[in-house]
Amino acid sequence: MHRLHLIALAAASTALAAGCGSDPKPPPRLAAATPTSASDASPRALGALTPPPLRQDTATPSSGSIHIDDKILRACGNLPAAHFAFDSSSVQPEAAATLDALARCFTTGALAGRSMLLIGHTDARGEVEYNIALGQRRAGSVAGYLAGRGLPRARVGTTSRGEFDATGTDDAGWARDRKVDVTLVE
Repeated sequence: MHRLHLIALAAASTALAAGCGSDPKPPPRLAAATPTSASDASPRALGALTPPPLRQDTATPSSGSIHIDDKILRACGNLPAAHFAFDSSSVQPEAAATLDALARCFTTGALAGRSMLLIGHTDARGEVEYNIALGQRRAGSVAGYLAGRGLPRARVGTTSRGEFDATGTDDAGWARDRKVDVTLVE
C-alpha cells in the first residue's frame, strides 16, 4: 500500500513540475486590428502572427495614407492624398484618382520611362515580423494597383520599413506612421 502512495505521489509531482516548468511567456505585442480583406490574410498563411479583433476606425481617412515625394509632385502636378484602411493593405476607392494620375504620369506623362520605389510603413504597436509583412503588403497593394493601370512592375520597386520609422504615441501619431511612401528612383 505504501508503494502505491509513493507511485501516486511521484506521478502527481511529475505532472505538477511539467505544468510549472517555466514562467509563461507574456503575450506578444500585436497590431490593434485584423486584416480587412482576404488578400491581407496571406502572411498568416505563411506563419505570421494573428492580430486581435478589428478596431472600428477603418473608415477614418487618416487611418493610413500614401505619401508622394515632392519631386514626383513637381513633375506630375499636385496629386490629392490617397488613403487605405487601418491595419490593411487594401487601397481605398477614394485613392483611385490619385493613383490613376500617378500611373499616367509614369507611363505617358512627365516621368514616362522612370521608376519609383514604394516603401510600406506601420505604427509600432505590432510585432516586428507582422509589421514588416504588413508594410510589404501595403507597398505591394499600391504596386499592384499601378500595374493594373499600365505601369510595368519592373519599374516599381517595393520594400517595407515596418515600424522602424514609427514615432507615434497616440491615435493621430499612429495614423501618420501607417503609410506608403512613393519615391522617385534616381
